Amino acid sequence: MEFQFKEAGVRVDLPYGILDISGNEDYGYRPYQLMVGSIAGCSASVFMKILEKQRVNIDDFIVRADVTRNPDEANRIEKIKLHYVIKGKNLSDEKLYKNLALARKNCSMIRSVEDSIEIEESLETIQLSL
Repeated sequence: MEFQFKEAGVRVDLPYGILDISGNEDYGYRPYQLMVGSIAGCSASVFMKILEKQRVNIDDFIVRADVTRNPDEANRIEKIKLHYVIKGKNLSDEKLYKNLALARKNCSMIRSVEDSIEIEESLETIQLSL
């Protein structure tokens, strides 16, 4: 990857498109947003792949991220709470939590930061009638 300086930030041209990064939201995505997005996106993608392989049918899947930052330490990310809301039929909380633990072990982004950022995960199921 090659990052080019631009007004109030940097730009990188990636296969999917151009990504502008800046500490000012008027000029691009903020670095902490990209960090949290990478962690949540990776975790959710791995989790969904596991559920698909096990043929768990999901009607809707949402991940909410709550971020705790420390203003006394350059606003570093200290904790990310990922809350998964899963809608479907015949969902087993026990099976979903086991799969979420497996996803955590296989998510490269979580594994990359797990010694410096606390990652907490919770799960909520919404059972749809048959």
